[in-house]
Amino acid sequence: MKTRRTLVTAVAALTASALLGGCGDGDVQETVGSKNRKNAINIGPDQHRIRGKKVESIAAKVPAAIRERGTLRIGGSADAAAPLGFYATDDKTRIGSEIDIATLVADTLGLKVDFQAVSWENLFVGLDSSKFDAVFSNVTVTEERKEKYDFATYRLDDLAFEAKKGTSWRVRGPKDVAGKTISVSSGTNQEKILVDWSKENEKAGRKPVNIKYFQKDTDYYLALQSGRIDAYFGPHPTSAYHVASTGQTQIIGRFSGGGDQVQGKIAATTKKGSGLVDAYAAAIDHVIEDGSYAKVLKRWGLSSEAVKKSEINPPGLPKP
Repeated sequence: MKTRRTLVTAVAALTASALLGGCGDGDVQETVGSKNRKNAINIGPDQHRIRGKKVESIAAKVPAAIRERGTLRIGGSADAAAPLGFYATDDKTRIGSEIDIATLVADTLGLKVDFQAVSWENLFVGLDSSKFDAVFSNVTVTEERKEKYDFATYRLDDLAFEAKKGTSWRVRGPKDVAGKTISVSSGTNQEKILVDWSKENEKAGRKPVNIKYFQKDTDYYLALQSGRIDAYFGPHPTSAYHVASTGQTQIIGRFSGGGDQVQGKIAATTKKGSGLVDAYAAAIDHVIEDGSYAKVLKRWGLSSEAVKKSEINPPGLPKP
């Protein structure tokens, strides 16, 4: 699944005066969300990240050439949206849940993170050319991708319907979106699900879904607030962040990124045969066990997407 970075721009442009604040304790310096500092989300450049410690037995699983180099070259999408990967308030420091989890893994492996933000398609080009040792960027495990890459899972892949705050409408299945106007990003898993549901509604004699496409997240946000659309169907992490940071919308339905066929899963991605996937899985299991993983997810409001253990190359989304 891919997302765009512009959601954080929408939040900043439309609600910055209400959301940005300062704290003097060095823990939360610039925040969005609740004015209660306990629940606020730090979006400043000084992140005070949760860090891990090297585990020799796990670090030994890393190929010798990478151990000698001392760095783990990690790719992330420059187009990702908050809270996955985005720029802090200084417009140059890359922050987010994916960066935090990748850092924990690198710490466990005794390696320094060399993080590079590139376009979505160049993440895979970077893996193919061995420019990157891993990609941590909301990459969903699919059967097609498994032909070229190895995966170590670290989060569930869930989607969400987001609507204006206060609506009593809920989405539990196809009939709940019949006749509704819903926006979705083109070429995504959620678009396929919505199109399939619309066809199912027509076959059942119900109204189809009026699907709207917008080029920018700012556009769907404005359309939602003005009532031009009833809901937006997108990645759960970005919707959850949007809900928490603006206070103007709510999640009215949540589904697996794999639809009703398989539970979608997000994974650390590496070139097939790189010799790294076992090390990634072991490192993820370690940070799950020591509690640092849970702290990172809680920090970004993603606790509900936690996994109990990392799986190597589990069943992925089926081929089209």
